[in-house]
Formats: sequence, C-alpha cells, structure tokens
Amino acid sequence: MKKVGTHLVVDAWQAPSDLLNDPERIRRALIDAIESGHATLIDLCVHQFSPHGVTATATLAESHIAIHTWPEHGYFAADLFFCGQGQPKEAMRVLKEALQAEKMEMREIDRGFPNSVLETHLKTEWEAVELVG
Repeated sequence: MKKVGTHLVVDAWQAPSDLLNDPERIRRALIDAIESGHATLIDLCVHQFSPHGVTATATLAESHIAIHTWPEHGYFAADLFFCGQGQPKEAMRVLKEALQAEKMEMREIDRGFPNSVLETHLKTEWEAVELVG
C-alpha cells in the first residue's frame, strides 16, 4: 500500500457532561490538539445543539478533525484524518485529556492506494509518456 495518511476513529466515555456541552472548551481543545499534532488549521466550525451537545469540525491543511458530543451520556466520538507529517495520535491524546475522558477506544486506519491500483496508475502514465515521446 502507498500510504497517504492516517485515519483515527475514536469513541470516548466517562467524560464530564459540562465539558462536553461547552462549545468554547471544545474549540480550545481542538486548537490545542491541532497545535500538538503539528497540523495547520484552515477553518474551525463549532455548533451548540439544544438542549445539549456540540459538533465541531476543523478543516486542516493535512485533512480534518471532527468531534461530536453527547453530554447526557458522557460520550464523544472523534474522527481525525492526517496526511503528511502530522501526528494524529498526539492530537487525540490532547483531546482526551482536555475533555477528561476516562475510557477511550481508538481504531487506526492507514489510508492510501493498494499496490495493484498504484501499479495500474503508473503503467497508464508510462504508456501515455511512450505515446507522446
């Protein structure tokens, strides 16, 4: 596989509901996570739901972070996709700490091209060069 990025899919539990329902706390946690993960923020959107819950998305030069909270359950779900030299695990460590989750499950997925697709693509490029040259 030609890896182009790392995708973390996270579930976290037993976090204080007041933290999970605070849009400014979520905003600050995301900014700190982005800095710690050596990523570059392009845009940040944070939305407070009624009666409770926060959804936030950070568009990064390296891809994105999204977080959705369910304060009434002490639960949040996060999705971090980093390409390049970013450090998504470090960013997630900061989010977990900032939101004080006691339990967390994280799945890591390598993103990219299977060798068969990459070989086909390279062969097609080579054939195009031969036709031109």
